[in-house]
Parts: sequence; C-alpha cells; structure tokens
Amino acid sequence: MTTPVRVRFAPSPTGPLHIGGVRTALFNYLFAKKHNGTFVLRIEDTDQNRYVEGAEDYIIKALNWCNIPFDEGPGKDGGFGPYRQSERKHLYKQYAEELIVKGHAYYAFDSSEILDFHRKDHESKGKTFIYNWHNRLKLSNSLSLSEEEVKAKLNAGEDYVVRFKSPQDETLHLKDIIRGDIKIDTNILDDKVLFKSDGMPTYHLANIVDDHLMEITHVIRGEEWLPSLALHYQLYAAFGWSAPEFAHLPLILKPTGKGKLSKRDGDKLGFPVFPLEWTDPKTGDLSRGYKEDGYFADAMVNFLAFLGWNPGTEQEIFSLDGLVNAFELERVNKAGARFDPDKIKWFNHHYMQEQDNYNLAVAFQQIKTELVEIDTQYIEMVVGLVKERAAFIGDFWSLSHFFFNAPESYDEKAFKKAIKDDTISVLSEVKRLITAIEEFSVDTLQQTIKGWITSNEIGFGKVMMPLRLALVGALQGPDVFDIIYMIGKTETIKRINALVSTI
Repeated sequence: MTTPVRVRFAPSPTGPLHIGGVRTALFNYLFAKKHNGTFVLRIEDTDQNRYVEGAEDYIIKALNWCNIPFDEGPGKDGGFGPYRQSERKHLYKQYAEELIVKGHAYYAFDSSEILDFHRKDHESKGKTFIYNWHNRLKLSNSLSLSEEEVKAKLNAGEDYVVRFKSPQDETLHLKDIIRGDIKIDTNILDDKVLFKSDGMPTYHLANIVDDHLMEITHVIRGEEWLPSLALHYQLYAAFGWSAPEFAHLPLILKPTGKGKLSKRDGDKLGFPVFPLEWTDPKTGDLSRGYKEDGYFADAMVNFLAFLGWNPGTEQEIFSLDGLVNAFELERVNKAGARFDPDKIKWFNHHYMQEQDNYNLAVAFQQIKTELVEIDTQYIEMVVGLVKERAAFIGDFWSLSHFFFNAPESYDEKAFKKAIKDDTISVLSEVKRLITAIEEFSVDTLQQTIKGWITSNEIGFGKVMMPLRLALVGALQGPDVFDIIYMIGKTETIKRINALVSTI
C-alpha cells in the first residue's frame, strides 16, 4: 500500500463499550499495525441527548486494558483533531451547503406532522413511505419550491433539514473487502437527512466529512452499517473525493446462534458483555466486566479475534503481535459469529498458565484478604501447584484452601472409599516414616513412602487415599508429597492424627 494506512474506531459515548465494539476496535488496530498504519479514536457525540457522562473515559480505559491503545484521538493529537465531533460541528454546515450548490442535496421544510401523515397514509395502503425521487416534487423542499419561496422560508427562520438527492434509475457498484461486489438500485434509496436546522449534522454527513479530513484509508465497521454504504459511496462521489476502502464485519450472535448479542444479554445469560465493569450514572445499576470477573486481557483479545476471523490454520493461541502478523481482512467471514462463553474461559485457562506465579499470588492475596499476613513466596509456591486446574484467580481458594487450613470435616464418599480396616495401622507407619526423615524434601518424601509401599507389597491406594483424605479432607488436590512438603512435618502429623481420631 503506497498511501499510509489510517483507520478509525468511532464509537458514540452513549454508554459502556459493548464487546462487539471492542472487536471492531481490535480489527482496526490489527489492520493498522499490520500495515504500519495509524489507529485513530474518534468520539461521535453529535447526539447530545444520548450522551452519557463517563462513557468516553470508559472507552479509552477499555482500549488501554485490552492493550490496543489508539495512536491519535482525544489527548493524542496527530494533526487531524479535534477528535470529538461535538468540537467539530462548525465544519459541517459548509459541506452541506456545498452539496446543495452542486445539486446533490436540497433544503426540505416538511414538518414532522406532515411526514407522519404520509407515513400513516402509506401504511394504511400496505406501503412504505420513502422520501425520494418519486415524491420529492410533491413535498415542501427547494426542488419543488421557487428560489424566492426558499429564501423567504430560510430568512423567516423556518425549520429545515438538508436531504441528499438520491439519483433515479441508476445502479451503484460498490465494493467491500469482506463481502465483495455489491449492486444497489438507486430507486429504492431514500433521500437521507444530512443536516438539521439546529446546526448539527446527522451521522452520515459528519462521518464522511471527518473520514475525509482525517485521511482515513479504510473504514472497518460493523455489519449494521452496511445499509449506509450506498449513501456513503454517493457522498464521496458528490464531493469529488476518493472513497476509502470498506470492510463490514459480521455480527456477533448470541450463544444460541440466533440474534445479535446485545448489551442486555449479559444479565440474562450470566456472562459479561462489557470489557470493564460499568455503573450506570442514572440508575446506579452495575454491569459486570471481563476484567473484574477475572479474565486476562490477552485471553479476551485472542477470543475476540476469532469472532468472525480465522488464520486459515489450526492455530488458536496468538499473542497480540502474532495476531498482527496473521491478520487479513480477506479472512474475515461474512456469516455471523456465535459468542461462546465456554471458549473464552478456555482461552483464560491457557493464559493463566503463562502468568507469573508471584504476580498471581499477589492478586490472590488481594481478593482473599485473610492471606495478606501469609508470606507471598509461600502463596507463590501454592499457586504454582494449583493454577493448572484454574481458569480464574478466583478459583485458587477452592483448589488450595488446605494449604492454609486443616480440614474441619471429611467428604463422606471419599471417607467410605479411603478408610479400610487396617487404615489406622497404615497411617501410623506413614507417620513414623515422615517423622524419621531428616532431609525433608519432596523427593525424599516420595522415595521413602513409595519405597516402603513397594517393599511391603501394599496397594498404593490403601496408603495414598487415606493420606490425601487426612491432608485435604477430600480425594482431590495436587501431588500428596507436594502438599506434605508445603504444610511441613508437624502439620502433616497433626492432620493424620486428626483423621485417625475420627475412624
């Protein structure tokens, strides 16, 4: 690519960033980095009625947590700012007027009551009201009125909108990197509103003007914007500008595969749909976030990359750099991608194994405050023994509580399975062997006890099951000899005695 690649992620600050938005940001980021380009964040806040306090900060924090920070945007001016549309609103009117002068747009003075009347009239006849070539001359606009009438209405301060003049009897040939060639009959297109008399542009005009002025080369966005592609192509042509390349990403579907995953699905289906926790400033309602639920950012990014994209190989685990190297828009699917909560847990389990044990230990202490007084190095060793079975740091306690507290009771089924008539004598001999060991290590413990079992031709289960039950309270946990070494000789003997006293 000869022209420097510039892509943009352009969310509206109307609430927390949905996981689908994170996926869109990620694909923009991957494409930009793949081509040594620039990833721009633009805040599309022209609809001030829907603006939510704190949403912009949330978006920025979410991108940073995912390790996909923007190169340009609010607070990072790359020479194309400002990056909030509300701070750019002085720009748009001149472009709307330029389209009118060129004959590609017109003033429309129809009141909402009149338009509502036409909609209901069409509905009563089983039709859909579309404002375009077939009826625009019958309505109140600068195409049907004289120049003097139009000037009089404008001078009188009458409310108006600027509409795009969609052409008649043409076929548009559009291109999408993901979806290929698209043909559109212009006769079915309506004359979209571009500008309102309150001085604010609609999304369509602001979006095109900003993408042009910011020299965006590729527009990578969700499938929901595909119906706007025809208008956007026509706007570029009307201005005489070169259009960027477009790529419309597939929808993210509910786990059932039916319907788009929505912001409300998290509460209904029991998993987060936001990267970070969010408290609604109006209602105080709290929505869960992947970060606070114990997911690693690497796991979420790896998971999201596979929602609609595949590398063409069997490989599933990718670092962020690996994703950048492998990513191709041409390998993004058209079909919707099903959101699988179990799959992201699988990714999280994988990335758990790659985490530094000391850092995990510190995090474990933070969520289990009674461990704060315990030496972090001890907890680090515990984490190293149990994390293979964990998907989240929150799993550690259930997997390791016996390293910190002696069992207060014994699993009933395990007790019946492990305890035999000679268990007391077997455990007494095990106590004697442990007590006599001078070089207390995992290897010595293993050699001593296993050697005794083998030489006396005793079944391993007859010894190891009651020993594990004494230490853990159940027939689970890491290697028995690791547990004995960690809790120490004195505590081990104490726990064996406690089990014996209950037999």
